[in-house]
Amino acid sequence: LAQAPQWSPQTLFASYTAIFTMDSLVYRGLLSGHRNWVTSIATTYEQSNLIVSSSRDKKLMIWELTPDGEHIGYARKALSGHSEPVSSVVLSSDGQFALSGSWDRTMRLWDLNTGSTVRTFQGHTKDVNSVAFSGDNRQIVSGSRDKS
Repeated sequence: LAQAPQWSPQTLFASYTAIFTMDSLVYRGLLSGHRNWVTSIATTYEQSNLIVSSSRDKKLMIWELTPDGEHIGYARKALSGHSEPVSSVVLSSDGQFALSGSWDRTMRLWDLNTGSTVRTFQGHTKDVNSVAFSGDNRQIVSGSRDKS
């Protein structure tokens, strides 16, 4: 087991994302950029150097990991559009799209190449807590505080 770095309350509020290498679970460093708590992190097997994170700062961040560079990686783009904290993010299996759920009661489908919202899904009456793509990326599902 890899031992996580020592965290302090100041570190938690700085909203860092800790990166571990899975084959040996070695701590590699932190990615900083969000202005509030990180709520969800997603990646795919096909694009393992790509990470998307969501936060209570109402944004998604697209991160590019650098394999052996001096820095662990960098923020490629910040995605804005939700009006409340983003609680969940998941990536399509090909890594081309992200789906986010938010306390603003919506889900957004994002094109990760352009950083734009492809479609906003409405219908929940309370916070969207969880989102997912079907295995073939043809359907999406969500779970909400409205019990649906």
